[in-house]
Amino acid sequence: MGITQVACCLPERQVTTADLQRRVTVASGLPLPAGMFAQTTGIRTRRVAADDEYASDLAIGAGRLVLEQAGLDALDIDLLLFASATRDMIEPATAHVVQAALGGRAHALDVTNACNSFLNGIDLARSMIMAGRARRALVVTGETPTRSMRPRLDGMAQARRAFAGYTFGDAGAAVLVEPVATGGILDVDAETHSQHWQAGGIFGGGSRHPRGDEHTYFTGDGHRLRGVFEKIGMGLVERVHHRTGLTWDDYARVLVHQVTMPYLQRFVEVAGVPVDKLEVTVPELGNMASATLGVQLARVRPMLRPGDRVLLLGLGGGVSLMTMVWEVS
Repeated sequence: MGITQVACCLPERQVTTADLQRRVTVASGLPLPAGMFAQTTGIRTRRVAADDEYASDLAIGAGRLVLEQAGLDALDIDLLLFASATRDMIEPATAHVVQAALGGRAHALDVTNACNSFLNGIDLARSMIMAGRARRALVVTGETPTRSMRPRLDGMAQARRAFAGYTFGDAGAAVLVEPVATGGILDVDAETHSQHWQAGGIFGGGSRHPRGDEHTYFTGDGHRLRGVFEKIGMGLVERVHHRTGLTWDDYARVLVHQVTMPYLQRFVEVAGVPVDKLEVTVPELGNMASATLGVQLARVRPMLRPGDRVLLLGLGGGVSLMTMVWEVS
């Protein structure tokens, strides 16, 4: 089972981090240090969806590109997964919005697990095909986390809780998953530490906080999340190396979920991964939530050749970590 096509879709609107901080500063009336957002995150710009552009639109754009590249019609798909931290609405599943636009009739549902949603979606598609429940799956994500940025801060204490939200950028991605003769998805692993679920998130929209803007903004402890990922992440990577026998030298590319440049630099330092194997997207596009790995994969795909192996490493609130080893067919 393998990934046979991949595409991404980015909003046209670009917002610089300097402009973002300027707007927050004016709205808040706080004396934020000049350049604080950019210096702390290493993010220069990010894409932001238009007011009338939704998570489904970014997923639809990427999905259409994948179908076009594969020479397929939406009716050739029998499983459609919208795998994203963001969605258009609580009900119905955003997968139906995507499918209606594409014109398919597949079994359609949403998969959500914070920034690991897209990787979880690919694994679920693979599993369902292996179980005989589907023949060909389209997995899409559409992320608009910039809408969870707090536009106004009431003080520095709130700024610390809200700061992780200012790393976000919007994007969509899609992959086609189907049987392949060689290569494909060789290994999948995951580790979950749910006791840290309160470390960060968007806590509104469910039964705990069904109404009101206060809980629709991202809040969290970035230092705590980073500490958790550092503590448990390397154990997962080491397990993959031990189980597969693959070392960094065996991978053509290593794709990592990217929150900020300091996070990424710390990963490189601790893991020892060669920097030239990474696809660094965070300075230009910010933290694109679950679309991060899809955008990176779409960018590196033209340079990959049959037999090349790619390691994908996902990190998500909750807290969950996930790895996937893919060999180009």
